[in-house]
Amino acid sequence: MTLINIYRIANLSKVFKKLNVCQIQPYSSHTKFAEHKPLERIRNIGISAHIDSGKTTLTERILFYTGRIDAMHEVKGKDNVGAVMDSMELERQRGITIQSAATYTIWKDHNINIIDTPGHVDFTVEVERALRVLDGAVLVLCAVGGVQSQTLTVNRQMKRYNVPCLAFINKLDRLSANPHRVLKQMRSKLNHNAAFLHLPIGLEKDCQGILDLVQEKAMYFDGDYGEKVRLDEIPQDRRAEVQEKRHELIEQLSNVDEKLGELFLEEKTPTIDDLKQAIRRTTLKRVFTPVLLGTALKNKGVQPLLDAVLEYLPHPGEVENTAILNEKKHTEGQNILLDPSRNDKKPFVGLAFKLELSKFGQLTYLRCYQGMLKRGDNIFNARTGKKVKVSRLVRMHSNNMEEVNEVLAGDIFALFGVDCASGDTFINDGKLNLSLESIHVPDPVVSMSIKPKNNKDRDNFSKAVARFTKEDPTFHFRYDGDNKETIVSGMGELHLEIYAQRMEREYNCPVELGKPKVAFRETMMSPCSFDYLHKKQSGGAGQYARVIGIMEPLPPQQNTMLEFVDETIGTNVPKPFVPGVQRGFIDTCQKGYLSGHKISGVKFRLQDGAHHIVDSSELAFFLAAKGAVKDVFDNGSWQILEPIMFVEVTMPEEFHGTVIGQLNKRGGIITGTEGSEGWTTIYAEVPLNNMFGYAGELRSMTQGKGEFSMEYSRYSPCLPDVQEQLIRKYQEEMGILPDQKKKKN
Repeated sequence: MTLINIYRIANLSKVFKKLNVCQIQPYSSHTKFAEHKPLERIRNIGISAHIDSGKTTLTERILFYTGRIDAMHEVKGKDNVGAVMDSMELERQRGITIQSAATYTIWKDHNINIIDTPGHVDFTVEVERALRVLDGAVLVLCAVGGVQSQTLTVNRQMKRYNVPCLAFINKLDRLSANPHRVLKQMRSKLNHNAAFLHLPIGLEKDCQGILDLVQEKAMYFDGDYGEKVRLDEIPQDRRAEVQEKRHELIEQLSNVDEKLGELFLEEKTPTIDDLKQAIRRTTLKRVFTPVLLGTALKNKGVQPLLDAVLEYLPHPGEVENTAILNEKKHTEGQNILLDPSRNDKKPFVGLAFKLELSKFGQLTYLRCYQGMLKRGDNIFNARTGKKVKVSRLVRMHSNNMEEVNEVLAGDIFALFGVDCASGDTFINDGKLNLSLESIHVPDPVVSMSIKPKNNKDRDNFSKAVARFTKEDPTFHFRYDGDNKETIVSGMGELHLEIYAQRMEREYNCPVELGKPKVAFRETMMSPCSFDYLHKKQSGGAGQYARVIGIMEPLPPQQNTMLEFVDETIGTNVPKPFVPGVQRGFIDTCQKGYLSGHKISGVKFRLQDGAHHIVDSSELAFFLAAKGAVKDVFDNGSWQILEPIMFVEVTMPEEFHGTVIGQLNKRGGIITGTEGSEGWTTIYAEVPLNNMFGYAGELRSMTQGKGEFSMEYSRYSPCLPDVQEQLIRKYQEEMGILPDQKKKKN
């Protein structure tokens, strides 16, 4: 390579770093990490946990010990570098993971694909889509915090996708660290059949290493960065404890493993291999969870965790993955088992699980489940049928792309320039109609109004919204025509706040977030007749139209509709002018006179009228209908309707009473409850106007363990005090004094 080319590459890297986009690494420098290993030597794992349990720090240590990176850095970026997996500037500033990041490395001649996921509940979809494509997971728990709110959510997600896991109790060096309490919580709160594989040698500032119960050895981590693992004899004063805990481990395994159960009943001592095989069998069946210990920050316990990943978590060939085969002759799809063996004769099947849109196009993360994909091959989107040529194949190392020539079953990789949605299936045979199970996407729970601070930024605002809604299926955007404002919805206030900050940083578009308005409605309480004459003469042809009829309320189940009925007989109202009456009625209903909201749930019955042979026109009847509605407002009885939401709240049983009390305070009506395995679900109907801020309140009430979803149920009359407030607010906005406007109740 010439000096000029080296100079160009160096400058390009600086530009990419400044733009915070994927950087391209020369293929040759990472050849050993891009090697294709046999199926048995591949592990696809995710690192998942509650926020601030040490996932990213643990991933940083794993990459260092496997030789993937040359130096370790702090998560919060105090040294102005930050962790490798937190590539976004916002992540480094806040010290949290916002987007899941993928990497791959080699440990003991095994290729490990790792996805580091966020811990905050607002970014739960990142965990969902990572667990959908992974074969195993490491559940990280804090030795002080133990089982926390997001731990419960992650545990449910692992159960949904049937992902085997190891537990790693981190932060043994923290004050008040107590791994024994965390194990009890795993058994009681997560219902895991769990047991220690390690015991700590000292806690807090005295943490020196770990005791391995399987090998019955003490492990110390020497060197400046704990890179040298030293095995030693178990200290004399800890031998009785090790024997007791090892016996407990064997007992827990014997309850769920037949082979070890037979040895236990025969009172035979299992060998190290017997134990390891029993742990592997039971972990793969998700009937046992091995618990390992360490402190990632102090560089202790990471290498044994890597060994456990290889020994106890499955390789892609041990996980059953099915696809739905849709053939024309079948009414329903037929489930077929995919072949994970690295057989290039089988058709390629891959799942797009994550999208990232950069200035250079869409980057699509895929998992290959069957067959082989080479650079230059053609693939088809099973949903749309579109054909795409694969011009570039890359493996991801955080925000760095590393070129590869081919990928095989079990690999996680990325493509550039493929237009698709998250959850799409790709195949290389256009005639084969295969589709994989998609990703579970939770419904958004928080909505806020959003607008750019400067009108000149509207183009950038549109680009940002288009990008973020495509990347994140839990981030929704819509325009509310009732209130003339744009609404964004997401998983929490932090979720929306992060996107608002990203719009400002990445698109130079500062935005304002605010509480959205509720779409109230106005309706009639009782029928009211009208007889309105519109007459105008100003020289030349005038305007003349008379409409007679009744306006009446529709039944409650139709209170969001408007109905127009022409009951006229004869030619008093000529038929060509009837559409003008209908348009006048519908146009007037767009803005009510009580609070400025839409009128709905009203039926307009046109029964009679009069016309003039010269002065009548469609416009005259349009204006007559508008006047008739105005007269009915002045003479009739009106009320305001509000949207009622169907709310479903899930939380641990101990918070049942508190949550019901709070829903009652918000004007909710409890319609039912059900519970199972220590969890309770409450069903209620609550006015939407009373649901703002409920997400944060529910989390504080339930120690972050509660979740809720809501959907529109119906419109119902609002309370008199709410109606009075809305009328008063509207009058103030319009500059109308109370004695100038007749208020109806």
